[in-house]
Amino acid sequence: MKRILTVLFSICLATAVQAQLLYQISGNGLGKPSYIVGTYHMAPSSFTDSIQGLRDVIKSCQQVYGELVQSEMLKPDIAAKAQQAMMLPEGMTLSKLFTPEEMTRIKDYTNNLAGPLAGSVLVSQMERMTPQAVSTTLEVLNYVKKSNSLNVANGIDLYLQQYATELGKEVGGLETADFQINALFCSNTIERQKQLLLCMVDHPDIIDQIAELVIKYYFAQDLEGLKTAMDIKTGDACDDTPEEEARIIDNRNADWLTKMPAIMQDKSTLFAVGAAHLFGEKGVLNLLREAGYNVSPYPNKLP
Repeated sequence: MKRILTVLFSICLATAVQAQLLYQISGNGLGKPSYIVGTYHMAPSSFTDSIQGLRDVIKSCQQVYGELVQSEMLKPDIAAKAQQAMMLPEGMTLSKLFTPEEMTRIKDYTNNLAGPLAGSVLVSQMERMTPQAVSTTLEVLNYVKKSNSLNVANGIDLYLQQYATELGKEVGGLETADFQINALFCSNTIERQKQLLLCMVDHPDIIDQIAELVIKYYFAQDLEGLKTAMDIKTGDACDDTPEEEARIIDNRNADWLTKMPAIMQDKSTLFAVGAAHLFGEKGVLNLLREAGYNVSPYPNKLP
């Protein structure tokens, strides 16, 4: 269950924190500081102004790097790959994957989320989609329903890259669009995808609780609160396995740390990545410190 939430937004925290999303990276031979900001992929572009110092940082840096170049996902060939990854093989449908009783549970959840009429239409539209794609669709719908301030089409990650381009800055990505498509929709077996979708529809209270807390604490820039929200577990097979969590967070963090030093050495950079990747023993902030960099809140709000 938590895997879907992690894709959208999650936190792994092992050190003391404050209301802070933006950090400065300096030392270790860098001629100019670089920066990293934790994003929530559905936070609206207007939230940029709520992160103190962020616009000044964008103006001072030479380039902005995200998890990927957001505009790549808008290219027809990449969009086609994403759509293909979300679809079941020819001749296969959700109704063939799930028993009639399981399909009733999925339909009931969707109807409760979208309303009977819209829910019926949505279930029909999702019939050819993989369980992972259905889980992601329903999760996004649930988050948007709980907060009209969210923006799926023009979130903060896309906006930061567009704003950098308008300022004449370079834009880059730590990963490719192909990698993210695979991570989002192809990394689990169909059987595990089925299990996680049923976990979602069978635990609506927990899903709602986590969604409400994530929205509340991200916009408060309260990372400790976000950790508490994302640490909620069901204590059964619905929780991510250690291997799943490593695949979506820790392994990617380690890969980014093989790329970030050269990127920062070349040009002063703002990295804008999901806040799930910032904290914890294997989080990007700690990995940067272990690599010899000074990492501090920006602007420095510590007493």
